[in-house]
Amino acid sequence: MKRLILAAAALLCALSFAHAQESDIVAQSDGYEWPTDPQVLEKLEEWQDLKFGALIHWGLYAVPGIVESWSICNEDWITRPEGSKYEEYKQWYWGLSKEFNPVDFNPEQWAQVCADAGMKYSIFTTKHHDGFCMFDTRYTDFSVAKGPFAENPRSDIAKYVFEAFRAQDFMIGAYFSKPDWHCEGFWNPYYATPNRRPNYKRDMHPEWWQAYVDFTQNQLNEITGGRYGKIDILWLDGGWITGDEVGLNEVLPEARKLNPGMICVDRTIQGPNENYQTPERMVPDHQILHPWESCLPHSNDWGWTPRAHYKSARRVINTLAEITAKGGCLVLGVGPTAGGIVEEKEVVILKEIGAWLKANGEAIYATRPVENYHQDKLWFTRSKDSSKLYAIYALPDGESLPQTISWTGNAPKGKAVLLSTGKKLRTVTKDGVTTVTLPKGLKDDSVALRLEVR
Repeated sequence: MKRLILAAAALLCALSFAHAQESDIVAQSDGYEWPTDPQVLEKLEEWQDLKFGALIHWGLYAVPGIVESWSICNEDWITRPEGSKYEEYKQWYWGLSKEFNPVDFNPEQWAQVCADAGMKYSIFTTKHHDGFCMFDTRYTDFSVAKGPFAENPRSDIAKYVFEAFRAQDFMIGAYFSKPDWHCEGFWNPYYATPNRRPNYKRDMHPEWWQAYVDFTQNQLNEITGGRYGKIDILWLDGGWITGDEVGLNEVLPEARKLNPGMICVDRTIQGPNENYQTPERMVPDHQILHPWESCLPHSNDWGWTPRAHYKSARRVINTLAEITAKGGCLVLGVGPTAGGIVEEKEVVILKEIGAWLKANGEAIYATRPVENYHQDKLWFTRSKDSSKLYAIYALPDGESLPQTISWTGNAPKGKAVLLSTGKKLRTVTKDGVTTVTLPKGLKDDSVALRLEVR
């Protein structure tokens, strides 16, 4: 009974905890260092063409539908059920490993939904901070492949997720948390766990730290060592531990022999292993001309929670237009249910996004930023050969399209073309101001125009 009460309380606290998490936003690192490996540079160029991806959080937290991992971290911004005791709560959370049995696991549905949304790359959480592995690791039993799902022929979940997305021609990313709160080399049970960091002094217990480093390197080698096919992006979370501290510089050379050009994202850690930057839950307020990606959850949370409030299709489209014009990519958080599917109300929104991109994606995919990139509700991009400009009018939810759209500079040669229909539109440029007349009867939605400029 006590266990049931705690689980119910955890559900009730999910929303308030999500709001608390928004105060723990991760901005990008202070600087950027271009890679020197030509294969990595080539892969980055390919990735920058894709623009829109999925960041899939799935793990123990899906069982009660709470925010991923953070409720077991003992920091003052964390919200847990009122009256719960920290150690009891933590043991309850670890115990979810005995309940996680995703019998409806359907990675093909995930991949199809994401493809229908117009996404082109995916990043899957092989392990979040709680240490629960979504792959069949040899180095711990705290894994989906060792619990109730162990007898399922698809118990090595990461393998089938990666395969499903490869079948949809996605670039494949593996999320991996460097911190591991379940590993005794990180949070040793001899001490309390006061915060997200190791709970002991390394110089006092070097053998504990070395055990954690060895464990981390071994798991990274498992993921990038060929068993899971080619990995395009190694996306390392938990910036309070650097890749250098866990021997990333020893792992990467071997990993790139099997995964040539693999992009490494040691996020928020400025240096040669942060091949692109990852501002989280935010869009930078300016254009950035080196590789970067905004990480935004589709709902308030990264993983699935009951009664989630998803961002509208138009809001996601407008945000994607803004990010693209500023030179970045958007990775949108998608959280499958505990059973293993993307829920229908999210599917509907993602399909709506995909329908818009199918009609207007020329203004997004494989584009590059322009100097004059923003005016009012307009965002501008260009083709890579600079022969075409694109103007995206980002219509906010609840507003109607105007009869005309005007801007200064970025003047086209000839008429503008409405991408969704291919229709040429009446276009007048006078005194540096271009005005385009939209057709009558257009659906109130964001619109994209092609502008010939040479």
